[in-house]
Amino acid sequence: MAFGDYQNEIYFGGLRGSVPPYPVAFAALELTAEAALPTSVWSYVAGGAGDERTQRANVEAFARWGIVPRMLVGATERDLSVDLFGIQLPSPIFLAPVGVVGIAAQDGHGDLAAARASAATGVTMIASTLSEDPLEAVGDALGETPGLFQLYTPKDRDLAASLVSRAEAAGYKAIVVTLDTWMTGWRPRDLTTANFPQLRGAALANYVTDPVFRAALPESSRNDPRAIVEQWASVFGNPLTWADLPWLRSLTTLPIILKGICAADDARRAIDVGIDGIYVSNHGGRQANGGLPALDMLPDVVAAVAGCVPVLFDSGVRSGSDVVIALAMGATAVGIGRPYVYGVAVGGTAGVIHVLRSILAEADLLMGVNGLPTIASLRTADLRRVGALSD
Repeated sequence: MAFGDYQNEIYFGGLRGSVPPYPVAFAALELTAEAALPTSVWSYVAGGAGDERTQRANVEAFARWGIVPRMLVGATERDLSVDLFGIQLPSPIFLAPVGVVGIAAQDGHGDLAAARASAATGVTMIASTLSEDPLEAVGDALGETPGLFQLYTPKDRDLAASLVSRAEAAGYKAIVVTLDTWMTGWRPRDLTTANFPQLRGAALANYVTDPVFRAALPESSRNDPRAIVEQWASVFGNPLTWADLPWLRSLTTLPIILKGICAADDARRAIDVGIDGIYVSNHGGRQANGGLPALDMLPDVVAAVAGCVPVLFDSGVRSGSDVVIALAMGATAVGIGRPYVYGVAVGGTAGVIHVLRSILAEADLLMGVNGLPTIASLRTADLRRVGALSD
């Protein structure tokens, strides 16, 4: 079944008197999610750093690009599959790691909801270190869909090794190391509500179930919420340097992907020291305000990598057309962030499935209309800046 068939399901459902239970357009989805979430959770999920101009720029960057359509191609069948570390994935999108997706769900188990949606759609998920459910439970919920594990590297090297070992044992296929969150960016929305979820004990399941983390607590404090939070705060946030990469590499035989690489020189250097994948992202504008849109930095990183390793991408992706633009710019796979979190908020697993199928349907139909049957053909498509003069 083609991803674009979801459109026909909706239209034929209309003939039977039914309409989609969740919004199709991102703007409507966002409004519905805002109404469903407490103010403090909404501000954390939807907000960004500073005045959020980088967050807005991430979204707006996609509007500056367009694809010249090719006719008489007969692109009746499209292949959107990608290969990631030898794993054949049916689609080029993935669920980006989101640390508070758990509390965005009405039942408080958004990580499991997202994982079940991943299992149902075949869209791979990068499970976050910051989770309401242990990584093993999230991995189980993924079923046959391969998952990746995102690591916020703690200061305690033994704890880092334990988390990576657990992820490996649970069947995750790669470790995604986030580089830009060893300290928290200035986020006025969260400061206004004086709310930082982890300091309230949220999303710490992977810590409280870890033997190394628990051993560092006095036995009498291992079930004390305040002691747990204080211990977490003392170990979270390792400001990694290039000198740490050999140690990280030594922790696992799984592929290691560095998330937050935006400079071409950094990408080249990472490959030189044995890193297996590059992940272009500015954390969706949540960490550093005033920077360039992530999409603007993607082509330089792709050129620097020169096909040596996969290049993952996220930040500002809101639609299937955004996915197509990022793929045309050379991304191997494209991460969905806020849209699927909003899907969790409004409908749990079913909400995420709807969001993913909508994004994939739009991407599939767009490629067909533009005469692009494969991602390979998309790589060579005529991509132009909107408003640029034609030849």
